[in-house]
Amino acid sequence: MARCFSLILIIVIVAISVSLSCGLKENQLSYDYYKSSCPNIEMVVKTEMLSIFLTDATAPAAFLRLMFHDCQVQVILFPPSLSLILFFTTSSKNFGIRKREVINHIKSVLEEACPGQVSCVDIIVLAAKESVSFSGGPDIRIPLGRKDSRTCSFKKADAQLPPPAITVDELISIFMSKGMNIEESVAILGAHTLGVGHCLNIVRRLYDPQPGDKMDLAFEASLRITCPTSIPLTNLSFVPNDITPTIFHNQYYRDILMGRGLFGIDSSISRDSRTAPFVKQFAMDQNYFFQVFSSAFVKLSSTNVLTTEQGEVRRQCNRVN
Repeated sequence: MARCFSLILIIVIVAISVSLSCGLKENQLSYDYYKSSCPNIEMVVKTEMLSIFLTDATAPAAFLRLMFHDCQVQVILFPPSLSLILFFTTSSKNFGIRKREVINHIKSVLEEACPGQVSCVDIIVLAAKESVSFSGGPDIRIPLGRKDSRTCSFKKADAQLPPPAITVDELISIFMSKGMNIEESVAILGAHTLGVGHCLNIVRRLYDPQPGDKMDLAFEASLRITCPTSIPLTNLSFVPNDITPTIFHNQYYRDILMGRGLFGIDSSISRDSRTAPFVKQFAMDQNYFFQVFSSAFVKLSSTNVLTTEQGEVRRQCNRVN
């Protein structure tokens, strides 16, 4: 009996070991990943981010956008010989990405406390999480353990980042490929409640609208004042994503139900039978929106994760080791 029990115990231990090994190889993410190697990581990031937020009300939107782009193409890395200006203009869809220098700063602070332990991409995700929470959104619990990319690609950025004129079919396809359902796909767009949209990305909707794309007339008139030509006079002209661009809440959904969505996809998800019910539900119930957004955020930030074999922990975030 004792021998049988011992054999069962050995089998269980082996099975658990194999399971853990496979899990680490495939994903590596864990809610206590830095428990031993860098236990204060979240407090360090929170402290550093707070000083940024208190001096720049637009910072949360910048960090949230940085995470969304980095989940696709690891945009924080650029060759040492390439100027920052050139990086921004080489990929049109990375236009306006800001605050990468803050990620570098936080990395340097963590390098002093926990040398060679914390990846830059984990810092990006934690910065985005703090941005949501500081702005009034949910406090999202996220797993950590991502590895940094050894490469960057401007062509990949243009190919994989969603275009401004994305359709509902494309939206659902993109986010379902990352493990999200339709409800979560609608929820993740709620990040549009923070920040601004550049005229470059909305003039086509103003001056060459698609059939069925309807906008509140007063809202459209206000957009035409800011973006008066079909070809923007400058890339620096912009309008707020919603009426409270520094507060994370469900105003985005309320706005698009009134025809005041900034992008074409905003109007589309309010009219498509697959997505419209979720738009209405999020507009009515902010707590429920927060719940679904949190789930979508974790899934998005856990996509395209690199293993130890595929990536590295960079010593500096703007270059490979």
